[in-house]
Amino acid sequence: MLKADGLDEAIIGEANIWRDNSRIDVLVYSCEKIVDILMTRDKMTYEEAHEFIGINIEGAYMGIDTPIFMWGYLGEDE
Repeated sequence: MLKADGLDEAIIGEANIWRDNSRIDVLVYSCEKIVDILMTRDKMTYEEAHEFIGINIEGAYMGIDTPIFMWGYLGEDE
């Protein structure tokens, strides 16, 4: 499965999906957790992190194995 560099802490699971006429497993990331990582690690503001995700992560297609990035996930620790 394809991983986003430096964002392992934001992985919330896996999904088995249909993409390009194939059934595949992809990683699922929490965008809220990515925001937290960017704010802590890269010293971004909330707005900067949100914009960075929208421009550089959500719209990126890296082939059939592109992970899923979702907003609104409430994990066990939230």
